[in-house]
Amino acid sequence: MKSRHRRFAWIIAGLVAIGVAVALVLNAFNSNLVFFYSPSQVLANEAPVGRPFRIGGMVEQGSLQREKDSLTVRFVVTDTAKAMTVVYTGLLPDLFKEGKGVVAQGTLGKDGVFRASEVLAKHDENYMPPEAAAAIEQAHKGGRMQSSGK
Repeated sequence: MKSRHRRFAWIIAGLVAIGVAVALVLNAFNSNLVFFYSPSQVLANEAPVGRPFRIGGMVEQGSLQREKDSLTVRFVVTDTAKAMTVVYTGLLPDLFKEGKGVVAQGTLGKDGVFRASEVLAKHDENYMPPEAAAAIEQAHKGGRMQSSGK
């Protein structure tokens, strides 16, 4: 094999290796990407099926139910237009309260119940996750928020 052909083969092999590495990084990034949806969007079937996503809004007053002798809790998240039930097993953040902002990450069950793997509460009286604030504002206006996942 001529040195020119050998050099060309090394260049092609290097480009293939770089292409494979880029494909693997993009695949890992896409697999770990989690989008935010409001209850209105989830109930309008805009949320992904079978993939984790985040839902956020306000915890409805009087909706928090704790299972006896368990860490499982059930509560309703609303964007003031629509509401949906969330089930979570684990310790809730100290700032988690009814009537306050919340973001939960998990998957939607076939029964329409959101099964959270993580629950995040707002930090102080003036803070609400930007996605949740935008969803509530859109619900007040009567419009539907465009998803960042589309």
